[in-house]
Amino acid sequence: MGILTELLQDVALPKMVKVRQHFTVNELQDAAGALRKGIYEAGVTGRIKPGMRVAVAVGSRGMAELPLLVKVVVEELRSCGAEPFVVPAMGSHGGATAGGQTEMLASLGVTESSVGCPIVSSMDVVEIGVLDNGLAVLLDKNAFDADGIVLINRIKPHTAFVGTYESGLVKMMAIGLGKHQGAASCHALGFKHMAENIFQMARVHLKKANYLFGIATVENAYDRLDRIAVVPAADILAVEPGLLAEAKKNMPRILLQPIDVLIVDQLGKEFSGGGMDPNVTGGGPLPSQHRPARLVALDLTERSHGNAIGVGNAHFTTRRLFEKVDLAATYANCITATIVESGRIPLIMDSDSLAIKGAVKTCKVAALEKVRIVRVSNTLHLSEIYVSENMTAEAEQHPDVTVAGQPAEWLFDADGNLPDIGSW
Repeated sequence: MGILTELLQDVALPKMVKVRQHFTVNELQDAAGALRKGIYEAGVTGRIKPGMRVAVAVGSRGMAELPLLVKVVVEELRSCGAEPFVVPAMGSHGGATAGGQTEMLASLGVTESSVGCPIVSSMDVVEIGVLDNGLAVLLDKNAFDADGIVLINRIKPHTAFVGTYESGLVKMMAIGLGKHQGAASCHALGFKHMAENIFQMARVHLKKANYLFGIATVENAYDRLDRIAVVPAADILAVEPGLLAEAKKNMPRILLQPIDVLIVDQLGKEFSGGGMDPNVTGGGPLPSQHRPARLVALDLTERSHGNAIGVGNAHFTTRRLFEKVDLAATYANCITATIVESGRIPLIMDSDSLAIKGAVKTCKVAALEKVRIVRVSNTLHLSEIYVSENMTAEAEQHPDVTVAGQPAEWLFDADGNLPDIGSW
C-alpha cells in the first residue's frame, strides 16, 4: 500500500488528552446474595418439584457476573431437588452451530465445571405456534422437552429498534431460544416490525412452554450490576418495560459532541449485539449521540469468535481486524438479522496509523488542525477516553468530565499500530 502511505504521509494528527467521564451510578455489592434473596422473596421455587429437569437459558452477551449468576441459579434449583442444565439461548450466534454456541458460552466463563451442571447445546427446535402474520414461533427442543425453563439475561436498549421490549427476557424467548430458525423467523419482516413480533412470540412461549421465572439484570454505566430482578414467568411482560427504562437511563455515552473522527479500538459481540453499539457511535435508535463524519474500527475481540457484525458501520478498518473475520459466522448473523450492511467491509488499511489518517483526511473538516477526534476502547467501557487537544477546554467546562492527563503524541510502533489504550 505504498501509494496510500504517500497520500497520507502529510496528515498531521493532533495530540490527544485523556479524560474521565463521570456517570451517576448504583452498584450492587453482593450479586450472589442479592440473587438468592430475590429468588426467595419472589417465591419462584414453589413450582419446582424433585426430579424436574430444568433448562437454564443463557445468552451470548458478556453480561456482568454471568458465570456467578448461572452458578447460583443452578445451586438454587438443585437445592429444590431439580436437575438443571444450561441451554445456549443465542439465536444464530456462534456460527449458528451447536459447537459454536458452546464455545461462545465458554468464552464468557460459562462451562460445565464453572456452573456445576451439564451444557446441552443443539440447534434442533420445535414449532410451538404461528403468529397472525404467518411467522413461525420456535423453541429449542431440549428446553421444550424439559419440565421447566429459567431465563437469565441482561435488560438493555437494542441497537436497531425501539419498543416496549428490546433486549431482555422477552427477546431471549422469541429469538435466543428460537435458535437459528426462530431468529430467522422473527427477523424475517425486518426491524420495523421487531418490537411487535418479539412481544407476540413471547406470549406464545409463555402459553405453550413451562417457563418458571426469569433473572433480569440491569447494568450501570460502568458495565457492572445495578440490580437483579427475579421475575415469575407470569409477570415478565408486565415487569420488563420498567427495567428497560432503567437500563436506558443508565447507558454510558460520549459526553463531548459532536465528533469528526471516532476511533473504536475493539468491536465484539460481548460489547454489543451489533459489535459496536450505534447508540454510542451515533446513528442508533436512541438520539443521544451524533453520527461522526468518520468511524474507525481497529480490531476484533477473541470473544467474538470471528463474528465481525457491525464492522460495516465503520468507514476504515485495519488488516489485522480483517484477517480475524470469520465470514461465515458474520454473514450468518447478518442474514438472520436481515441487516446485511453491518457485514460490509470498509476500507482496509495496513496499520492503525493509515486507518486513522485516512479518516482524518476524508472527514471533510476544512482546517484539519480543528478536527475533533475521540478514541475509545469499545462502546461499552466509556469511563476513560481520549479526545483531541482542541477539545480540552470544552472538557474542562463539562460538569461530568475531568481532564486526567497532559496532551500526548500518538504512540505508533514501527508497524504503525497503537498499544492498548490503557498504555497511552
